[in-house]
Order: sequence, then C-alpha cells, then structure tokens
Amino acid sequence: MNNKIDVKDFNFYYGSFHALKGLTIPIREQQITALIGPSGCGKSTFLRSLNRMNDTIAGTRATGEVLLDGKNIYAPEVDVTDLRNRVGMVFQRPNPFPQSIYDNVAFGPRVTGTASGKALDRIVEESLEGAGLWGEIKHRLRDSALSLNPGQQQRLCIARAIAVKPEVILMDEPCSALDPVATLKVEELMRVLVKEYTIVIVTHNMQQAGRVSDFTGFFWLGELVEFGPTTQLFSTPQKELTESYITGRRG
Repeated sequence: MNNKIDVKDFNFYYGSFHALKGLTIPIREQQITALIGPSGCGKSTFLRSLNRMNDTIAGTRATGEVLLDGKNIYAPEVDVTDLRNRVGMVFQRPNPFPQSIYDNVAFGPRVTGTASGKALDRIVEESLEGAGLWGEIKHRLRDSALSLNPGQQQRLCIARAIAVKPEVILMDEPCSALDPVATLKVEELMRVLVKEYTIVIVTHNMQQAGRVSDFTGFFWLGELVEFGPTTQLFSTPQKELTESYITGRRG
C-alpha cells in the first residue's frame, strides 16, 4: 500500500505557540484517514497544513516535511495554487458561493482555464454525479446554490472540490452541521469517492470515524498519540490515553 502523503517530523507554530509537535504520519493512497481528538488538540491545524491553508495566517511557520508523492509541499519552489488544486478542501459548514448550482461547480475549471462550453457542461455533470447530487438537482442547475438544503449544499461543495480533479480531499468535520440523514449520505459518498481519491477527515464523532475510515490518528495537545488501522485502534488501542479517550473517560 503506497503513501500518498508522508508527514515527517512536522512542527507548526502560531507565533511562539507550538501547535503541532513532531508529527510523523503516513497518509495511505486511496484510503480514508480519520483524525480524532478533543477540541483544540491540533486536528484542523494539521489538516490545513496538508495544503498550506495556514499560510494565510500571519505569524505562522512550519518545520519538517510534508511529502506529496515524494516532494515536500513546503519547498520554496512549490506553487501553492497548484498544490490546492491537487489537495482540495471541504469545510465544516457548507459554503456554496451565492451563484447558481452550475456556476459553483464550474468555478474551479473556469479559473484554471481547463474547460469551457460542452466540456465544462460535462465536468459539471460528472462532478455532481460523483457527489451523488445529479439526480436530485439536474433540472435546477440555474437555481441559486443557496436554495439547496444543508446536506445538498455540502455535497455541492464536494462536487466543487472534485471538479478540478484533485488527488486528495481534506474534510474538516464535514457532517457537523448536518442532520443524521444528510450525514449518512455524505458518509456513503466518502466510501464511493475513496475509490478515486485519498481522503483525510477531521471528526469529533468517533462512531463516524469507525464507520468510514481505514486508518485513524488520535491527537492530544498537538501530538499524535497513536496511529493505526481504525479497527485496531478502536478495538485494541496500544496507548492508555487512547483507550481513555475512546471510552469517554478522558476528553
């Protein structure tokens, strides 16, 4: 099994605050990796480090390596725009643009100049199909994206992310604002998408991590306490702190 991303001795700082400490994590290709741990433990900071979204925050710095297909994404010559096309992000709350459904999905290909006309129509349809949304909204493509319900909006954001053909999809608590039915649809979608993409998900829902992920990393105070196959980590954790957290005694 190949690693799509190799994180090696990675540290991240907000000013003088040492937020992530010496992380070494293998992100397997075409697998779902879940990141669990209490609020403020560094999960989302780490997730945003995988496509350098933290670069937009003044006073931050990173040391160590994040290797994407063997190349360090923090090397000076890396084109961050290209990186974010390769490593897409789906946020905690659905954030569709105040445009039509079609224009939301077409946004990335238009900006990158990769498609227009019928080719763009095809990308929009394929992306909505890939996000499990085409059948529900194919007759409404010119309607405002804001007219969709929250679950549909989140799947639209996933369609927007995959329209630029990324290799990795990062998901920051993508179901936390959704009801149980919409959550189930997004979870089912993840298991379909992982056949083509590498997925990393931050979740506070340990049941969700158990349902959808292949590997799980447990974070605590900016450190990786334990990492391994999800079934193993939940059934026979190697660290006492991991067991205390997943059984609800800590956290």
